[in-house]
Amino acid sequence: MAYVPRLKKEYKERVMKALQDEFGYKNVMEVPKLQKIVLSRGVGAAVADKKLIDHAVDELTQIAGQKAVATISKKDVSTFKLRKGMPIGAKVTLRGERMYEFLDRLVTTALPRVRDFQGIRATGFDGRGNYNLGVTEQIIFPEINIDRINRINGMDITFVTSAQTDKEAKSLLTELGLPFKKN
Repeated sequence: MAYVPRLKKEYKERVMKALQDEFGYKNVMEVPKLQKIVLSRGVGAAVADKKLIDHAVDELTQIAGQKAVATISKKDVSTFKLRKGMPIGAKVTLRGERMYEFLDRLVTTALPRVRDFQGIRATGFDGRGNYNLGVTEQIIFPEINIDRINRINGMDITFVTSAQTDKEAKSLLTELGLPFKKN
């Protein structure tokens, strides 16, 4: 039998039914689902030191379990000494089983390791059912060896859903286990 991630199985068995009951969807195809998770990191100091991009790509690859790519600048910005085509960040897009595995690790191991963690803010929704979360330190992920990092950096995590509204997206992400702060 093929391996199925725990959260994917839970989504099909419990979350779909809960969302269908809450919003009154007539068809299971109307139920919102998580489409992809994008991890990204900007490395502004990479203008001076090109090795920082390699470190960022390596760390995102370790965290995601999938090869990250360097992002390049689209235009010249003279105040930052930035030229078009220079690498300035790193990103990785997770879909399918790797996406559910990453979400499971984020909720169960990484977020509880944040100092003084009270939950994540519910203000990161964009109005179209997508959620953005900023993480200030990459060392909350157990895949990162704290002795081998050269500097502590944050990253952005974007959850792209098929939900039409922020309320539907928040319900989906709450059912999948993201710990939102209580108002």
